[in-house]
Amino acid sequence: MTSDPTPSVTEATLTDIATNGIWGPGHSVSQAVVDVSRALLASLQGEEGVELPPELSELVAEVQRIATITLPRITTHDDVRLSAFRINLKDDAPHPVVIVPAGWNPFGWLPFLYAYLKLAQRGYHVLAYSPRGIGIEGWLSTSEGFVDVAGPNDWADGSHVIDYAQQTLEPSRIGFLGESYGSGISQLVAAHDPADRVDAVVALSTWGNLATSLYNNGTRHLEAVQALIDFTGGPLEKKFDERAQQLLKDFLSGRNLDDVVEWGTDRSPETYVDHTNARDIPTFISNTWHETLFPVNPVLDLFERVTVPKRLNLWIGDHGAPEGPGLAGLVPGVPFPGLAEPTREAYEWLDYHLLGVDNDVPNWPAVNSQSMFTYQTVAVPGDTNPITVPARRETYASWHEATTGSEVWYLTGAGDTGDASLTEEPAVGWSRDFKAGALTSSIAGELLKAGQREWFGNPNRYKFAEFERDQLLVWSTDPLTGPGEVARRIRGAATVRLTVRSSVDAATVVAYLYDVAPDGTARIITHEPYTTTALTSKADTTIVWLLQAVSYDLPVGHRLALVINSRDPLYSHAGSDLPALTAITVSSVSESEARLELPLG
Repeated sequence: MTSDPTPSVTEATLTDIATNGIWGPGHSVSQAVVDVSRALLASLQGEEGVELPPELSELVAEVQRIATITLPRITTHDDVRLSAFRINLKDDAPHPVVIVPAGWNPFGWLPFLYAYLKLAQRGYHVLAYSPRGIGIEGWLSTSEGFVDVAGPNDWADGSHVIDYAQQTLEPSRIGFLGESYGSGISQLVAAHDPADRVDAVVALSTWGNLATSLYNNGTRHLEAVQALIDFTGGPLEKKFDERAQQLLKDFLSGRNLDDVVEWGTDRSPETYVDHTNARDIPTFISNTWHETLFPVNPVLDLFERVTVPKRLNLWIGDHGAPEGPGLAGLVPGVPFPGLAEPTREAYEWLDYHLLGVDNDVPNWPAVNSQSMFTYQTVAVPGDTNPITVPARRETYASWHEATTGSEVWYLTGAGDTGDASLTEEPAVGWSRDFKAGALTSSIAGELLKAGQREWFGNPNRYKFAEFERDQLLVWSTDPLTGPGEVARRIRGAATVRLTVRSSVDAATVVAYLYDVAPDGTARIITHEPYTTTALTSKADTTIVWLLQAVSYDLPVGHRLALVINSRDPLYSHAGSDLPALTAITVSSVSESEARLELPLG
């Protein structure tokens, strides 16, 4: 694995995971997560002197008593050897197997070793594996081959893993559980396995359409793709075949995007939803409101098309934040209230569909949606706010039921100075200019990290008055009123319509929706970029686009604000090759008035 000594794991290590999550500096897996997994593996392999907290020592001892553990290599159809971790329950009773394709990370199957032991405790054989190409060279959790990005080779590999499980474990039923990359592979293997052998799927922090997740409204999600390239465990030239290298380079440079879209569409569970429906595969899906890798809208589109027994959990936060601690090392007494729910419910789904446990799964509503920032926190030294009461969750028979109405806010002109307003009456004939091309203080948030902090009770606070007014535009309501403590229950995807003109032939506009408190601090509700081309400096173009869906309660006395700028660190932007700032004009024209349509529930 590595020549480094096995790390010591203490209660403090577990507390780190339970209070800070699974993401470390940059776009890395937390060192605490890696340490826990390495120590668990060393202990399972019989290494002397491994330091573990009592809870983990007892877990290791129990699994060693009831099961045998091996680290096989599984050979695929094209002789690529996949690294795997296998738990074989010892008794003669029939047991289902949970197959776990690893997420996209340089450690392959290793980081969630804790989860495999917990699954064994529940009565499952477990077979985790690293998809081809994933991992650091020389680590035992690294698989051979080139990364196929959930393509046909990965589907075929999943079927070979099923073959291996049937030959060595003789399972009574077969389930797939995947987080992130493994979640998409789980759905795609289930839809394509030639023998239709998958009995249930759990897809955590998953995607619906890979193409629209990474390229939508003419805008590339550059930071997400660059992070994925950097997160495979090796350089691009060693981790991808020549075709994939070219496609990724084209994406990063904005060339041949039709080919990239076709490639991404082929790797999308939504493309094969008819297969899933025809096979009647019970499917559990989760995603987050401020997801920066696989945005929520394509996941909602996928879920609404699924007709099999299904469940959708929507959480506060970002990719991997809700379920990460439960998969990596969550022990009793450490979590805040509700921290264990994401993995507990995923396991209960498997228990019902694979073990036949008589639990409440058949009575679950199809959708369980957590409303952003409705948790209660307490301030402690260190500028953190631990959660004392978890955020409220709402249930629906389908996601469409969350939106029961809407209201329209029209954008006004601002005159020579100051912000403009959101009003109930149409306003036309005005125009507003701003300088385009520079980063401003209005940003969606740091990839993975801002949403992870949200999950743990610490959403970003923006200083609204300090937004650079010459490089962005602001519209806001007056303080809003409503029944009780909530002025607006925002449920669904807001729509923005603007008329734009640019001094160059293309423009990116990023729309942000903010909750502005009476003290002037703001929290982001949602956002989405849009890039339009074929512009001229003398012609107006009207554009309409959806922001990412949300469940958000705007408190009484707060203002709703719409901010438009031209650039966010997460995305590509028009004019990136220009040496100077350009100008964008936003206006409102008759019969296409500038407006914000707000979905309400």
